[in-house]
Amino acid sequence: MKRMVATNGIRLAVIDEGSGFPVVLCHGFPELGYSWRHQVPALAGAGLRPIAPDLRGYGDSDKPDELEAYGLLTLVADLVGLLDGLDVEQAALVGHDWGAIITWTTAVLHPERVARLVSLAVPYRGWCAAFPPTDYLREKLSDRFGYVLRFQEPGKTEQWFASDPGGILAGFYQAVTANPDFLSDEEFAVFRDAFIAGGISGPVNYYRNIDANHAATAHLANSIIEVPTLMITPDSDPVLPASLADGMDRWVPNLQTEMVADCGHWVQQEQPERVNELLIDFLGDLAG
Repeated sequence: MKRMVATNGIRLAVIDEGSGFPVVLCHGFPELGYSWRHQVPALAGAGLRPIAPDLRGYGDSDKPDELEAYGLLTLVADLVGLLDGLDVEQAALVGHDWGAIITWTTAVLHPERVARLVSLAVPYRGWCAAFPPTDYLREKLSDRFGYVLRFQEPGKTEQWFASDPGGILAGFYQAVTANPDFLSDEEFAVFRDAFIAGGISGPVNYYRNIDANHAATAHLANSIIEVPTLMITPDSDPVLPASLADGMDRWVPNLQTEMVADCGHWVQQEQPERVNELLIDFLGDLAG
């Protein structure tokens, strides 16, 4: 069931299935709540309540115009407000890509709302903003994160995307996958149609707030996350290699790490059966 939920001054479109302990699934860029289509029935079948929103700026959710409306602390407030809007006191949070950044930060700022935490691909290394400032990216990491720098100028990415949305979206997906056929034509069409309808401004505005996010969360540096956490690393992500999770237990002492083989960046879509197995093993006892 998909419905609209008011939170933090906007409305999020939310897939909400099952009736057990709530598990909130937060997608990344450029994706949708639909990215969790393989996990939703599996988690519901295991006695849990999967909740998968289109994050702000995406899909059927509201898309504010202001660049500042996509800052990290605002995204965290969206997630906490979603729990409030659903009358959920505490949930397990599962995040991939930008969704992982949001869920890590939620666990730092609102640990009482988080029963378990799962991150796919994105490690936590003591800084909530995840990305360093753009000056550092430009000087040290432009080979890996050049796309982030290209996103910075308002209007430029939007014009480029509008020239060939289907081709550009397919390029995003294919560039960092280990499994080129992980999307069927019908599945790809869901993403393509959503981004043609909603545009790319909201999603790339997440990246345009990197410097502001860094400033807003600098005081949280080296925060410890105490909640039980599962880190799922793909073995073949060219942007976020599995080695980045090494030593993470310094900041996340209650940590379990699992690697998924033959898998690129789109973890839950490329290897859904393995991800479902790991999630149910880690979260299944909450159903009882």
